[in-house]
Amino acid sequence: MRIVVAGSSGLIGSALAAALRSDGHEVIRLVRRPAERPDEISWDPEAGVINSDLGQVDAAVNLAGANVGDKRWTKSYKREIRDSRVLTTDTLARALASMEVTPRVLVNGSAIGYYGDSGAAPVTEESPPGDGFLAEVVVDWEAATAPAEEAGIRVVLARTGLV
Repeated sequence: MRIVVAGSSGLIGSALAAALRSDGHEVIRLVRRPAERPDEISWDPEAGVINSDLGQVDAAVNLAGANVGDKRWTKSYKREIRDSRVLTTDTLARALASMEVTPRVLVNGSAIGYYGDSGAAPVTEESPPGDGFLAEVVVDWEAATAPAEEAGIRVVLARTGLV
């Protein structure tokens, strides 16, 4: 399979790319700097631009996003947290949706922050979103996958906790 990965330099993304390659898959990494290797394509999600044709891909994985635990949540950093998720997802979903042959699946990183502080109450995928900044970010982040879903691409939202 040929798989595009955004967020491939992060903790999960780097391990995923290595595991996919070791299983014989071709991994194309989206990078925010000029592409330096044949397996890289540069992009600028803030501008909504992928700087090259992705070619035919079987799947896409989006794990991009600023770290939520390493900096104080100033107003500007909260904007970075949101934009680093929503704009990357929107850019990738639109690019995938516009392809002549769309991939079968988009696996999009998401977060348990969707549920807010639920205390000891159990939550499921059917539970409504919670309140607060992270819940609002996750709602917008997941909604940004809409162009891919509308194009018939299966969208999987991976709501993980802190890794």
